[in-house]
Amino acid sequence: MIAASAAETAFRALANARILVKDGPYGTAVQALNLVEADYRGKLTTNHDQKGNNDILNLTRPDAIAGIGRSYIESGADLLATNTFNANAISQADYGTEGLVREINLAAARILRAEIDRASAEDGRPRFLAGALGPTNKTLSLSPKVEDPGYREVDFDGMKGVYREQIDALLEGGVDFILIETVFDTLNAKAAAFAAMEAEEALGRRVPIMLSMTLTDLAGRNLSGQTVEAFWVSLEHVRPITIGLNCSFGATELRPHVQILAKSVDTLLMVYPNAGLPNEFGGYDELPDTTGRLIRDWAEAGLINAVGGCCGTTPAHIAAIAGAVAGLPPREPPVREPALRLSGLEASVFV
Repeated sequence: MIAASAAETAFRALANARILVKDGPYGTAVQALNLVEADYRGKLTTNHDQKGNNDILNLTRPDAIAGIGRSYIESGADLLATNTFNANAISQADYGTEGLVREINLAAARILRAEIDRASAEDGRPRFLAGALGPTNKTLSLSPKVEDPGYREVDFDGMKGVYREQIDALLEGGVDFILIETVFDTLNAKAAAFAAMEAEEALGRRVPIMLSMTLTDLAGRNLSGQTVEAFWVSLEHVRPITIGLNCSFGATELRPHVQILAKSVDTLLMVYPNAGLPNEFGGYDELPDTTGRLIRDWAEAGLINAVGGCCGTTPAHIAAIAGAVAGLPPREPPVREPALRLSGLEASVFV
């Protein structure tokens, strides 16, 4: 077994002392900049409209991405995630930029690595960088053709290869962890985790994985039908440094499922909810103080080790969260008795 990385050891030590704070989303922050298509395109030569391709900004507007990262650092974030949610060949194909995947991820990691290292050199506070992997717009578990349930647009090895390209570039750029987030299909997440483990073997050093599931209904299942407990059992073999939930809903709706994970998971639990539920226009109205109060309730109940914000949250929300959890003790992961644990759509435990 490959020994833990220095970053993983430091992250765990800090998480034992206090609740850590993750950053917020890049989508909301980019929208606030009111960029035009020329900002996205930069000097790229392409026939595709690039507006909305937030990941390409790592190449064309690195100053904007650096500024967003800096705003989250100034808000109190201990952990930043790269602006690479859609920086994979499948998603970038929509913009005709799949050939730039390596460059996008490499730039994204280097931009935020520089911001983190600069801030830590100034105040001596340790900070960490996760390379973010989104779910892509394909699913391995479900067919997009109702009339052909066995059809898949991509196979497992293909998905694994897509993620491996992204992971290799992120690691070269200097990320500490690989964050597999917004998991709506557990099989997609397994492909990403497999790619990270292959990269670990190739490098001969530990590549710590973070996992974050997204729910598609209030019953607490993802799109491929798994409960939060089953998701954990399906992926605990990859020894994630954190597991948890993101996106889906606001802190109020996520709390029951956070409580379930808090009792089940024997690693660190990280959750980053949306700023409440979207309004009729798709926007988010939950104010930073409200988000902070709800997260403080989580912390006082001993539910979390790390917490941040997803859709609709801003640097002000992250600052409110950081203030809300300051001085409160982190969750203590449970010690689980040995048992046979299996999962399908639900988890089964045989003692």
